Amino acid sequence: MTDPTPQTVPTGGLRERKKQRTRDALIRAALDLFTEQGYEATTIDEIAEAVDVSQRTFFRYFANKQEVVFAVQDMVEAQFLEELRARPADEPPLIALRSAVMTAWDDIGGAIASVVPVDLHMRAFRMIESTPALIAAHLRRSAELEEQIAQLIARREGLDVDADPRPRVLVAAFSGVMRVAGKVWGEGHDCSVAGIREVTRSYLDHIGPAIETDWRADRGSSHWPEHAYDQA
Repeated sequence: MTDPTPQTVPTGGLRERKKQRTRDALIRAALDLFTEQGYEATTIDEIAEAVDVSQRTFFRYFANKQEVVFAVQDMVEAQFLEELRARPADEPPLIALRSAVMTAWDDIGGAIASVVPVDLHMRAFRMIESTPALIAAHLRRSAELEEQIAQLIARREGLDVDADPRPRVLVAAFSGVMRVAGKVWGEGHDCSVAGIREVTRSYLDHIGPAIETDWRADRGSSHWPEHAYDQA
C-alpha cells in the first residue's frame, strides 16, 4: 500500500489540524505576553500580531483575553474529572479525589506540553493567582468545578446531592486544601509540575489528620502525624 498523496488526505483532517495549531499558537503567544508584561497591559492586537494573524482570527478561537488565559487550565481540569470518573467504585470519596488529582498530575505534563511549554503554564498559573482582574473569574470557575465534582461524587455514592450535604462538604474541604497548596507552591521557587504535585500531595495527605487528631498531643513532634491517605 503506497503512502497517500496530498490529494487523498482528507481535507477536513488537515483543516482541523491547522486550526488546532493556530489555536495553540495563540495560547502560547498570549501566555508569553501575559507573564512577561502583565495581563491588563497586553492587548488582543499584540497577541494576534505575535502569531501573525488578524484580530478577527483571534476572535474565531476565543471570545476575549480571559478565555485564552484559562484555556490550558480547562484542559487540566478536564483531565482531573476524567481521572475521577475512572476511579474504582468502591474507593472512599476522599481517597478517590486524592488519587485522581495525583494521577492527573502524573499524566498532565505531556498534555500541557503539547500546547505550551510546561514552565509557561506554571508561570501563567502564578500570574492568574496574583492578578486582581482575574481573581473573580478564577473564583467563579473554581465554584463551578466544585459543583461538578460534588455531583460526580454524589453519583458515585448513590446520593442526592441536594438532600445529603456530604458531597459538597467534602469537596469544599478538598478544594480549600487545593487552593492552599497552590498558594504555598506559588510563593516558592520550584516552578515545576513535580513541585506543585509534591506540595499538593503533602497537603492532601493531612486533611484527615488535621480533622481527626489531637493537635495538642502532637505538639512535641517535629513531624506531622502519620496518615492513612498515601495510596497513590
